[in-house]
Amino acid sequence: MREFSEFALAAAAILVALALVGYAFVVATRRPPVRTSVRPAARAEVGVAGARGGGGVADDVVTPDTAGGATRDAGRGVAWYASVMVQLAVVLMTAALVARAFATGHAPFANQYEFAISFAWGMTLAFAWFDWRYRIRALALVVLPVVLAMLLYATTQNAEPSPLIPALQNSPLLTLHVLTAALSYGAACVSFGAAVMYLIKPHVKWHLPSYEKLDEVGYRGVVATFPLITIMIILGALWADTAWGRYWGWDPKETAAFVTWLIYAAYLHARVVRDWRGKRAAWLLVLGFAAVLFSYFGNHFFGGLHSYGA
Repeated sequence: MREFSEFALAAAAILVALALVGYAFVVATRRPPVRTSVRPAARAEVGVAGARGGGGVADDVVTPDTAGGATRDAGRGVAWYASVMVQLAVVLMTAALVARAFATGHAPFANQYEFAISFAWGMTLAFAWFDWRYRIRALALVVLPVVLAMLLYATTQNAEPSPLIPALQNSPLLTLHVLTAALSYGAACVSFGAAVMYLIKPHVKWHLPSYEKLDEVGYRGVVATFPLITIMIILGALWADTAWGRYWGWDPKETAAFVTWLIYAAYLHARVVRDWRGKRAAWLLVLGFAAVLFSYFGNHFFGGLHSYGA
């Protein structure tokens, strides 16, 4: 089963790489929307709206085939095949995790290798869903390289199965805690991708989705991320009480997770209460995903009770 797991992961990585090439081709060759004639007054209003979006470009004049970038593909073009490859990669990663669980006798969330492939799975799953829902192909140019980097990182870690240490032997809490982390980090990566596209939009020649659509996808990603991180922290506290006899001890990884939660809470507060949009909101999403990565890799540098995952 272990050999099958590693084969499935390798196949998934190849599919993700091919999908990235396909999406890059689609983004690079996509024609800009056909501009319809706009009355002078309406053109001025659109220009103001574009300036508010952060780039001063009136790219939100849309036609039926480009409205919001979320229409379904008319045929089986490159984008369709790239989407199918991502979906197949999700299936293969899921099979790899299940096979790993059978090979080790526990959920595949016990060391840094297993964490890496789990988080790659979460990011690929989140991207596949947002790709199906919104058809924003440009997200792939940010999200899929992160997935590939995580899978590459996994190859540098020790993949040998080992018995669970006592702190990890509460299987239900271990499974749910890391599963919610993988899903939340996946949604956070999609928000990060939308934020990066928003920030680079004025500086590239590609035809990217509208500022409003990118802002909306970033927000929707956080709507998934924030409750999942909240659940992850609560489950982690319950697990900590079972394993170490206390709910919270300001361990470096616990502190980093709490800071990440605060950043996404601040983003939601700023958006809902202060109506933050545009560049400020995008930079908050970039900061949030930086905190996610720090939470994940921080135990390499700061140790603590979570250093067993290193």
